[in-house]
Amino acid sequence: MGHHAHRKLASLASSLHATRLLAISLGSTRVIVSSHPETAKEILCGSAFSDRPIKESTHLLMFDRAIGFAPSGEYWRHIRKIASYHMFSPRRISSLEGLRQSIVDNMIGEVWMEMNERGFVELRGILQKGSLNNMLESVFGSSDFGLNNRGYELGLMVKEGYELIGEFNWADYFPLGFLDFYGVKRRCNKLATRVNGLDQLSDADMVAVLWEMVFRGIDNVAILLEWIMARMVVHQDIQKKVQHEIDMFTGPNIQIHDSDIANLPYLQAIVKEVLRLHPPGPLLSWARLSTHDVFLDKCFIPAGTTAMVNMWAIAHDPSIWLDPWAFRPERFIEEDFSVLGSDLRLAPFGSGRRVCPGKAMGLATVHLWAARLLKQFKWVPSQPVDLGECLKFSLEMKKPLVCYAVTR
Repeated sequence: MGHHAHRKLASLASSLHATRLLAISLGSTRVIVSSHPETAKEILCGSAFSDRPIKESTHLLMFDRAIGFAPSGEYWRHIRKIASYHMFSPRRISSLEGLRQSIVDNMIGEVWMEMNERGFVELRGILQKGSLNNMLESVFGSSDFGLNNRGYELGLMVKEGYELIGEFNWADYFPLGFLDFYGVKRRCNKLATRVNGLDQLSDADMVAVLWEMVFRGIDNVAILLEWIMARMVVHQDIQKKVQHEIDMFTGPNIQIHDSDIANLPYLQAIVKEVLRLHPPGPLLSWARLSTHDVFLDKCFIPAGTTAMVNMWAIAHDPSIWLDPWAFRPERFIEEDFSVLGSDLRLAPFGSGRRVCPGKAMGLATVHLWAARLLKQFKWVPSQPVDLGECLKFSLEMKKPLVCYAVTR
């Protein structure tokens, strides 16, 4: 389905009046797709869909031993508990604010440098570098690791991993294990060997868990921030309004802190609206797998069926959202609700037992960095902004955002 699978599946479900549940086949793989909050909740929160299907690239890149893909059971509960209580706890997130502040200081400096040297800013590289350093230093606890050659090497590994996970692989849908279309298996084996060779990673299970943390945490933050800044460049009136909110609360010479975000409701509404229009994982990134026969919305679903939730379709459904194609953050001022998984009208991080464990850390990073960048600069278009999408592993901007950053 190419780089617009979320749109094509949404269109197909709508045309067949199958938004609640659409059944398709990908080769020998049975697939159901939900584009409705009610059936989405049954998939994401029901015990029948507690596992994830394992693609060949997923297995080869060791994700089958990580939190996202490990089968439900004692091992999965153990590593999930470690992540929840030690890596993504509120205390841990709070303790890393100094790191996030330091990194956004560097990002602001790089924006200055690009404006002085090139006359414009291409934000994607700056955001990716900042996200890489943030995750490496958060995971490995080293202030040097993210900045040295080994950190750069791991960044390249993550980029290649994203390409491999997002690559269509015939072997995932047809029993053709002896063939290696597009060299996916060969490239995955080579990449896994490089990851295992990192000095910081020794225990096999920890290799998988930490590799997944870095892999999932880098691009999602950078991609979401690029969409936010692109929307600010396009919607100058909204940018002016949120900058006024920031200025009124913090003053001209006061630095923004994590604790200030709760007092910036319009900024929070902007982040939610971007998550609605441009969810990083429009198909919630990784599907579910039925572990036993089950009835879903009065339909019989046999064991071994892949189940997907099209969050992009739900977030653009006119029966759920008023004027769904408009960028209007005010909708989240008029009706505030959580995006952390309790309301399936907008659950970009998933829901249920497989909800993203790093969602709070990701949002803390995005809110702080967006607030700091908006406080420091006025973002002005240097050319028409292309809001075209490209779905690889996450939903990226088709073309990098290029704009002017004017000191305020």
